[in-house]
Amino acid sequence: MGRCFRSDLLLQSLTYDQTSPMPTDTPAELKEKAKTLWSGFIPMEMVTASVAPKLVAFAGIEPGLRVLDVGCGTGVVAMTAARKGARVTGADLTPALLERARENASIMGLEVEFHESDVEALPFAEGSFDVVVSQFGHMFAPNPAQATAEMLRVLKPGGTIAFSTWPPELMIGRFFALLASYGPPAPAGATSPILWGEPSVVRERLGSAVRNLTFDRAMMRVQTLSVQHQRHAFETGVGPMSVVMKALSATDPARLAQLRQELDALFEEYFVDNHLRQDFLLSRAVKC
Repeated sequence: MGRCFRSDLLLQSLTYDQTSPMPTDTPAELKEKAKTLWSGFIPMEMVTASVAPKLVAFAGIEPGLRVLDVGCGTGVVAMTAARKGARVTGADLTPALLERARENASIMGLEVEFHESDVEALPFAEGSFDVVVSQFGHMFAPNPAQATAEMLRVLKPGGTIAFSTWPPELMIGRFFALLASYGPPAPAGATSPILWGEPSVVRERLGSAVRNLTFDRAMMRVQTLSVQHQRHAFETGVGPMSVVMKALSATDPARLAQLRQELDALFEEYFVDNHLRQDFLLSRAVKC
């Protein structure tokens, strides 16, 4: 397989240990590290907020529906759904992001429940929700099969599951793969989060548990003055990238400079009129 499919950027970055050539963390240890890793994502929330309405509309969220936002982060999808009158619960692994999500709900005057929880072990009863959504969240779970099973378990029969993910052949998928090529080897058995951006993989993972599987594409337009400005924002605000950058800064400044050049070249392909184009996949299905 090509470089896009070899990487598990999250797992690699979490286990970047300069004294050991191979990652040794267990899945539980990786998840604990993820809480710190992703806590720096807060400054990027307005970027993902810009496309939250696309997922909410695609999922068919309406007033009164019970909605679970998995990997909710700072709550941009949860709040967008709640503003439409849905009864929303958000779940995320990172306490700092949940704190910000509660602050956002307070500012907006919305009632949304937020839980610190793992998508692979959701603390909700079977069939608790009419709709389960995830925007660039569940895809980072180390065990895709378990994450899928849990999201479907808490969804009622006839309910809708919908999510946004990054295709491997487009900008963010290529971005993840490039970063991973500068990091340590992935743990044995690790799967890449960007595989969730492949319709064939989504179809296989959801399998016979769903019907009416539908795909669409949408675009996130990120305002930025230059590709260098956006790279700097990613370096300081996207957890896995900041880890790789810090490691290279300490051990190999020349390689760090090379990575920055490659990132700028990649971003340039998608940079138009002070916007960076980031296309993503929308997937939706009905639970049987």
